[in-house]
Amino acid sequence: MFEIKTFTSAISQIAEEKGIPQEKIIEVIEQALAAAYKKEYGKKGQMIKAKLFPQSGSLKFWQIKEVVSEDMIYSEEELEKMKALFSEASAKEEEKPMADKEKIRFNPERHILLREAKKMNTKIKVGEEISIPLETQDDYGRIAAQTAKQVVLQKIREAERESILEEFESKKGGIISGLVQRVEPRVIFFDIGKTIGVLPREEQIPGEFYRPNQRFRLYVLDVEITPKGPQIILSRAYPKMISKLFELEVPEISAGQVVINSIAREAGSRSKIAVSSDVEGMDPIGAMVGQRGTRVAAVINELGGEKIDIIEYSENPEEYIANSLSPAKIVEVKIMPKNKALALLPEDQLSLAIGKDGQNVRLAAKLTGWKIDVRSSEGKEEPKQEKSEKPKAEKSQKEEPKKENKKEEEPKKEKPKKEEKKKL
Repeated sequence: MFEIKTFTSAISQIAEEKGIPQEKIIEVIEQALAAAYKKEYGKKGQMIKAKLFPQSGSLKFWQIKEVVSEDMIYSEEELEKMKALFSEASAKEEEKPMADKEKIRFNPERHILLREAKKMNTKIKVGEEISIPLETQDDYGRIAAQTAKQVVLQKIREAERESILEEFESKKGGIISGLVQRVEPRVIFFDIGKTIGVLPREEQIPGEFYRPNQRFRLYVLDVEITPKGPQIILSRAYPKMISKLFELEVPEISAGQVVINSIAREAGSRSKIAVSSDVEGMDPIGAMVGQRGTRVAAVINELGGEKIDIIEYSENPEEYIANSLSPAKIVEVKIMPKNKALALLPEDQLSLAIGKDGQNVRLAAKLTGWKIDVRSSEGKEEPKQEKSEKPKAEKSQKEEPKKENKKEEEPKKEKPKKEEKKKL
């Protein structure tokens, strides 16, 4: 029936282009052939099934019928009563009576009685389907061929959508590479392979520019099903994107030797990431930074120069909060009621701990989950201030004799002048 080589190569080509398994393509063709057979040779209400054998190119057709018992079928008297009730309800413009859901109207093209089905298969039961072989036909008209074509196109489109949905559902929460296809005021469209991804304005890094054909790494935030097919929502600002980028750069993370415990991010400006390791001798911060800072530099470059602070995680809240306020040096951390913490630090470290517009302490609070209050520890540093004042006092004492010497020298210079006046 078919030219086997041409047919199999066409199936392989479609499967490769659309990313659909060959078995699915063959299933689609079988459905199309069944629809064409029904259009040309079948009757209304029939369920036709086709089976294609690609190796030989042969076809077989069956009619599918559901096995029913006599109790499940409306009798002629019941059907007459129902017709009368329906006609009365429509005449009076009332709601039509509900039909019995347990019973069906017998259709010889869709149903077969149990006693008849037993003649073909003795083990068949009520509710099961029975396949009745049909005569194979090779000649189809124009309308049947058009029907088959429409079924193939529709089913392949549906299979392609399912394939895309399955693929990106598995990539959800991961990093993919995309090429900027179109730039619009509130959304950027990316070519991400089989489909188009959408980067909304709120998921873009503030101040980042996008140009057509520019390649970016993107975080797969969500997969939405729309009438036009699956829509892939992408992000560049999501905090977990940083952890995924580090996973690509730091093999110790995928090996489980280094763990990312928490991330706080203000996209495009600064991020803080807390890491830890249970492996003896492993420096988690050193592993994240890499030799000469190559690993962290790769992530920073990908994010357009966003600053990244890597701190060590600790189960001890005082130590963890002190680390989170890095690069400021903390003197003491006091844990207060209602999930609050007070961080005491030298006066010269206060602005460093707070950061520009309060960014550093705000990110530290997000990272640790504590409400952090930053204050100066001047009262506790009094001894240090006294030591610094002593040299000033000594200097002033040393300077005093110098002034006295000057005063003593001045009259010595004036004496010869007075003697000259006497001589005159």
